Amino acid sequence: MTIPLSRRLAVPLATVAVVSLALTACGGGTTKSSSSGDTGAPAASTATKADPNAPLKEGLKIAYLPKQLNNPYTDVEVGGGKVAVGELKGEYKLVGPNDASASSQVSYINTLIQQQQDVIVVAANDPNAVCPSLNQARKAGIKVVSFDSDASKDCRDAFINQATTQGIGESLVKMASELAGGSGEIAVLSATPNATNQNSWIQVMKTELAKPANAKLKLVKIAYGNDDDQKSFTEAQGLLQSYPNLKVIISPTTVGIAAASRYVSASSYKGKVAITGLGLPNQMRQYVKDGTVKKFALWNPADIGYLAAYAGAALKSGQITGAEGEKFKAGKLGEYTVGAAGEIVLGPPTEFTAANIDKFNF
Repeated sequence: MTIPLSRRLAVPLATVAVVSLALTACGGGTTKSSSSGDTGAPAASTATKADPNAPLKEGLKIAYLPKQLNNPYTDVEVGGGKVAVGELKGEYKLVGPNDASASSQVSYINTLIQQQQDVIVVAANDPNAVCPSLNQARKAGIKVVSFDSDASKDCRDAFINQATTQGIGESLVKMASELAGGSGEIAVLSATPNATNQNSWIQVMKTELAKPANAKLKLVKIAYGNDDDQKSFTEAQGLLQSYPNLKVIISPTTVGIAAASRYVSASSYKGKVAITGLGLPNQMRQYVKDGTVKKFALWNPADIGYLAAYAGAALKSGQITGAEGEKFKAGKLGEYTVGAAGEIVLGPPTEFTAANIDKFNF
């Protein structure tokens, strides 16, 4: 089931209430990272005027390069992209590494350039490591759309953000505070140390935790499971053994939250330590049903992949250039507006509990 979106607008992060980081942020209040040094970026695409009435091209070759393959969350995301590419009468391609290391995606980008793809949709493992190759792609006429985890803004044409970075970070702290009763020790179980989106959300969380309203909450540790199930399971175990007074583990990654929940559900910590974060309803249902997890949040991952395909097609067809204020239609999702620095926000996340989890199937 598609999560209803209350507002289909990609707005500049500066206009988002309170903090600039939301579901898509990855540092300094946005999911967009600053570039380091010369990335070899081609001249700004905005030099070409957009034609919103230009017809969408058919037969476009659209390739998806997620952080890693065989990840349940990624599978849903790219599945939505495959549906959209089919609607666009294009050619869908999926490639990617089996690990989420910083440089693991570079060889795939180079191959996609050689294959003369029209659009590359990438979830960057590292915002800067992929930049030289992405800019080579752009110089070759390939449109680059980042999704889920942004690349540097200087080496892509648009970024599909799950939600505002601020919104996501605020939501994670709010759930943790409610579960901890407003005080106590909390920890974060993240993905990889270089993950753009994870770092942005964590930065917003730190800002929120520094506010007087959250003064009684103490962040004791940020652990990294590298988006690997077994490592995340082990890291969750380590957190609980190292911090006996821990009240909540926040995992803003679907792999991490599932692994932590699996460990706690079969341990003496069940009912004593709460698990929350960002998870897939189908993966988390059993832990909600058995009482291990009281609440968690997420957007519909399939819609991220779907929106990315339409954004890429709009770029390649000349309907948009990635400039702020441009509009395009994204199939069943409706009309979207490009925000600052080429950011396109999917919409707000949904909080899942025992009361509503059975209404969702993804």
